[in-house]
Amino acid sequence: MTDKSLSFKKNIFVAWSLALFIFVLFFSIIIYIILSPMLSDYHSAGLKKNSSGQHVRAAAVAGGFYPAEKSVLIEQIENLLADASSTATSAPAAIIVPHAGYDYSGTVAAAAYKAIAGRSYRRVILVGSSHRNYFSHIAADDHDIWRTPLGEVAVDRETIDQLAGLGRLINIDGQVHESDHVLEVQLPFLQIVLPAGFRVVPLLFGNADDEDYAELARILARVMTADDLLVVSSDLSHYPKYEEAVRIDKETLRLIAEKKLDGLNDHIEKSEKTVTGEETVACGADGIRTAISLAEKIGWQGNILKYANSGDTKIGDKARVVGYGALAFYGSEMAEMSLGKVKKTALLDLAKKTVEEYVRSGRTLDYKNASARLEAKEGAFVTLTINEKLRGCIGLITSDKSLWQTVRDMAIAAASDDPRFTPVTAAELPKLEYEVSVLSEPKKITDWRQIELGRHGVIVRRGRSSGVFLPQVADDTGWTLEEFLGELCEQKAGLSRECYKDPQTEISVFTADVF
Repeated sequence: MTDKSLSFKKNIFVAWSLALFIFVLFFSIIIYIILSPMLSDYHSAGLKKNSSGQHVRAAAVAGGFYPAEKSVLIEQIENLLADASSTATSAPAAIIVPHAGYDYSGTVAAAAYKAIAGRSYRRVILVGSSHRNYFSHIAADDHDIWRTPLGEVAVDRETIDQLAGLGRLINIDGQVHESDHVLEVQLPFLQIVLPAGFRVVPLLFGNADDEDYAELARILARVMTADDLLVVSSDLSHYPKYEEAVRIDKETLRLIAEKKLDGLNDHIEKSEKTVTGEETVACGADGIRTAISLAEKIGWQGNILKYANSGDTKIGDKARVVGYGALAFYGSEMAEMSLGKVKKTALLDLAKKTVEEYVRSGRTLDYKNASARLEAKEGAFVTLTINEKLRGCIGLITSDKSLWQTVRDMAIAAASDDPRFTPVTAAELPKLEYEVSVLSEPKKITDWRQIELGRHGVIVRRGRSSGVFLPQVADDTGWTLEEFLGELCEQKAGLSRECYKDPQTEISVFTADVF
């Protein structure tokens, strides 16, 4: 064969190879264009929108870890709670609960949820370790809503943004939350035992660095209040024999309750190295370490509520078990600094006696306060009504006086200095009803759409003009957000009705504990 023919065949081969490469590339591009929307839909399965345009994380494990049918789910949880016992005399600040299927760990989880049943929490901070994804640091969810067969629970996006802004530890990543069961299985229990209105802050540890839990504890210590609940989701031993699991897990729970972090770390390391079948002592160990560190900082006291393992169930095998523990931390300092029923009653009684004394004699009541909580410097409003009609309302957004002094002085102002009404008379005193609103520190916002009707009080300010509405104004009037803000701008601040849309208008929000 001549060199010329060889060259010709070589050129033909190269040409055919190039043509085949171009064809495959072109075909791949066409396939990608066709499948891209499908792949996008797949990856955003948890980002479906509801009728309000909010991104919803759909239930990923309903029908697996717990019943998918609402009535069946309610019945199972209520039966588990009915069989659970609780000696709780105050609201826990944190609970540690298992996250296996309800048929396995439901009786243990119910012991923790019975301890918080009927309590009022503003936020529930959910902490666990990812069982589906491998990543660094901590992932906070970015959905607006989490949905279960029992309905929707709002995600506290404001708190998540706040946490993400406190250093580089917390990243916002909703995708790692979409199919993970660890936090989801806690939602149905929370929806049954807590009054509606709480919000969740879902946080997942990934491939945690050694000190990530300590940093998270420092961050949570800065932002948590007495209105918050920390829920740590973790199972215990995986998968020793029954007797070994009981021994190891009871020691684990003791060390957690006694806040012995170093002892817990040693116990985990030793057990995982020496016990046959023990793959992990606690699959949510970093959440548990976070709770212990936080308990040390704030002064919480631990209490073991219940222990069992999969071998205790009718469907379990005692040769290879998973352990489940329920534990609660109760606040000392945090409990003292909360506005509980007794302190709220004291403030209402102070407002009533102050008004009666001032109207009858013109004197200011001499009040002897016995609570450190009432010495805190906070803003407050006092509202007076007769037959559900406003009779006076005066308050301070912030105050340099103690809370009890602010309530006392605002009660007098509401009865005598509200320019919309004549002073309250002695004949009206038996008809008066009192409402006290204790306010959080106002925070500036950049977008009026961030305001949540019924939850946020709002301050608008431009130049020397300003106005304020308490959160309950929205509930009392039934206004839309635009109507609420329009009335605030026009009636209270004396500005144009759409002043809230003007970038020159400063908008701040606050919350109120109303009683």
